[in-house]
Amino acid sequence: MTAVLTDDLKKQIQSTYSNFLDSKGLKSRYGQKLMIASIARTIGNIQLDDEDKRDSEGHVCVVEAGTGTGKTVAYMLPGIILAKAMGKKLVISTATIALQEQIVQKDLPDLKQHSGLEFSYSLAKGRGRYLCLSKLDRLLMEHESNLNPTQSLYEDEFMQVGEQGIKLYSSMMEALAANKWDGDRDNWENSLEQEDWSRVTTDHRQCTGRRCSNVSSCSFLKARDSLGSTDVIVTNHDLVLADLALGGGAILPDPSETIYVFDEGHHLPDKALNHFAHTSRVQSTSKWLEQSNKVLSSMLGEISGAGNIDRFAEQLPAAMLDCKKQLNVLYPQLQILAETIDPTDKVLRYRFAQGIVPQELMLMAVELKRSFERLAELLGKMSSELDEAMEDAHCPVPKADLENWYPHIGTWQSRAEANLELWASYAIPDGDTHVPKARWFTLIDGTGLIDFEVCSSPILAAKTLQYSLWQQCCGAVVTSATLTALGNFSRYQMRAGTPLDSCYQMVPSPFDFANAATLQVPLSAVDGGRAQEHTLAIVEAIPELLSRDEGSLALFSSRRQMLDVYDALPNHWQDLILVQGDRSKQAMIKQHKERVDKNQGSILFGLASFAEGVDLPGNYCTHVVIAKIPFSVPDDPVEAALSDWIKARGGNPFMEISVPDAAMKLVQASGRLLRRESDTGTISLMDRRIVTKRYGPAILNSLPPFKRCIY
Repeated sequence: MTAVLTDDLKKQIQSTYSNFLDSKGLKSRYGQKLMIASIARTIGNIQLDDEDKRDSEGHVCVVEAGTGTGKTVAYMLPGIILAKAMGKKLVISTATIALQEQIVQKDLPDLKQHSGLEFSYSLAKGRGRYLCLSKLDRLLMEHESNLNPTQSLYEDEFMQVGEQGIKLYSSMMEALAANKWDGDRDNWENSLEQEDWSRVTTDHRQCTGRRCSNVSSCSFLKARDSLGSTDVIVTNHDLVLADLALGGGAILPDPSETIYVFDEGHHLPDKALNHFAHTSRVQSTSKWLEQSNKVLSSMLGEISGAGNIDRFAEQLPAAMLDCKKQLNVLYPQLQILAETIDPTDKVLRYRFAQGIVPQELMLMAVELKRSFERLAELLGKMSSELDEAMEDAHCPVPKADLENWYPHIGTWQSRAEANLELWASYAIPDGDTHVPKARWFTLIDGTGLIDFEVCSSPILAAKTLQYSLWQQCCGAVVTSATLTALGNFSRYQMRAGTPLDSCYQMVPSPFDFANAATLQVPLSAVDGGRAQEHTLAIVEAIPELLSRDEGSLALFSSRRQMLDVYDALPNHWQDLILVQGDRSKQAMIKQHKERVDKNQGSILFGLASFAEGVDLPGNYCTHVVIAKIPFSVPDDPVEAALSDWIKARGGNPFMEISVPDAAMKLVQASGRLLRRESDTGTISLMDRRIVTKRYGPAILNSLPPFKRCIY
């Protein structure tokens, strides 16, 4: 076994980089060169065995690259060359659609044109981004016949299709027939409401796959089949995680055959937490179980005789009744716990401290797990019977009827499995040696009857990502402008589980921070913990700090304070301000830029989503006001459970979680100012705790080396 990075490949990477720069008339950037070298060393030193499987460690490269580094080129160029040399796929994953589109529409074509590299690339999306022709066809047929025998199954999530909806679906069918649309939601000419789209898309449980009578016209399968011959696949973190949850290789290439690049990699741990969380509503599920029995006879009337379907179907009513009975036993227990919730809380939520569930509730969860396990097993067997029946040329049931009911059984199975996973997580104690789960329920005010949304989530994604991703992949690169906190990677290692033997590298931004920007803590700044005084100080400071003729951004940690500041400002200042929530983020930014282009002043008031991913170069933003050090809101149940766990282990949650998280968020917020090397401006932090508290210097020193004016 030998490393991949031969002298010839080193020379190819160097010459390709030079060709790219020369073709575009660019100069090399120090940080970009460092990043290319780190990635080339890490991926190039991976050793493959006789079956071309990775047989070495140290295969993950984690790079924090500041704004302006040119990190996209820095990972694409060595990634493509080395992946091709190793016979692997390069999968580039992003957290946002905007970056995904930029890579596919701009960065990859640009690299291909100017570098001399030959490679193919495509965009991979989940099944839910594509139309299911069978569902569209069925929906239109049911409308024409005024028949929908399954509507009653989904009263908690189904709305009758109106005339406007039918017009939409008819136009979709016409566009497909005329080859004017490929079934990709993102390529539909107009925006689509989620409710409208959800009726005509599907998931892996509902899809009959290659057995579908519309398989030759399937938008999703056409798109997925093209991935096999593609060198570079651009996708998103959610789809990578979904593929890993299915064992890997179900949608994307097998992890062992893949070099991953996770751009915006700081989002990966939170995405993983969301992906592996479980939730279910008690009353909604009970109602679904009751209603499902109503259509069993209709279903059997059409698919009876398909394999052993009758034998399993006749057991369904008892299994569903058993699940419903157990939920009915659970409901009063949740009511008792709910009575202890403070009615003045913004979110009516009951959290199980340290994730520990009372013994009585745990025993109920054991019974619920058993009941839903039986139901999921029966539905799985029915699904398998329909699978085989669709392959059986001698099956007495028409294939059209089998295809019609297969998605509904798949939906039932998915719902049963979701409940099984939730109650399994409540039925088993975490144990002293395991990282506990966060467990809680939220009150949902439905139509007259309170429902309980019961939830469970890991508090760290580290173990899951270690097992399903880092250990399985051939190689990986993780990059972002914000991966470190307080100057090190400890926070990211804890949350993402990246191997300790990974290559960890911070590469410098080309920006001249000290001469381009000033970070100030004005005399008017007060302690951010003194709410009323702090808000008043910001109201008084804004007319002094900001120019009415320039583009500015003010970032707040709470909507209440943002609105209070806006309401207290004079009318002639309010006229300059665009407040988040009044319209979409994109519409706000567009209007802001139009104002600045006309030499009018404009001030954006935004929350956390404006502190990241907002690009306002040049005159669009010359001053960023940050209201407070962005400490996390303490009522998040996952963060609270993580805090409990650290405290139980003798740690300090504030110093180990809150301060590093706030430091990282402050770096992101201050990063809104300098977007190009020519940008200049001022950052005003209106929270004196950065000066008076013992954690202040550590947070300050984690920021870029701006010129400081602290009064």
